Amino acid sequence: MTGKASSSDGFIPAHGGYERLLSFQKARIVYDATVCFCGRFLDKRDRTVDQMVQAARSGKQNILEGSQASGTSKEMEIKLTNVARASLEELLEDYRDFLRTRDFPLWDKDSKEALFVRKLGKSKDGTYETYRTYVETRPPEVVANIIICLIHQTSYLLDRQIRQLEKAFLAEGGLREKMTQARLKARKRK
Repeated sequence: MTGKASSSDGFIPAHGGYERLLSFQKARIVYDATVCFCGRFLDKRDRTVDQMVQAARSGKQNILEGSQASGTSKEMEIKLTNVARASLEELLEDYRDFLRTRDFPLWDKDSKEALFVRKLGKSKDGTYETYRTYVETRPPEVVANIIICLIHQTSYLLDRQIRQLEKAFLAEGGLREKMTQARLKARKRK
């Protein structure tokens, strides 16, 4: 199954649809940009390359997996979304380390450069193509800062998503509650 939401007539709610999640779209951009960054600026034998790519991949993939698991386990959806958030935090620190250890500046969140990247991020249905020119042609300190801005945007979205998942769980409950309700309704019909 792809990112399309699915549902059934039973007690398992619609789930999936991760490709529509803005957090997933941004995480995919972070992953693609990280692969490019590592290929352009880091030695392929450097262990950091694999760690950065895997952290970026984990950020993206755990959003996908959480979305797919949501039909049968809200707990797993929340857990995996948190794992995605933690992976991106790890990646963020790798980029900060890159800048710090090379005496490159970290952009202030309100710098004109960061504001420009934030403005790019407001476009609907943004993809890596929105950032390709910048990621593939700018010097390492600029690309690292662009990706840091993207990670912050994605993390913000994930924080909001996690809060919404918590609220939804409190309001709607989990699968066991739905199963019990469905079974009780089925018994009443007999």
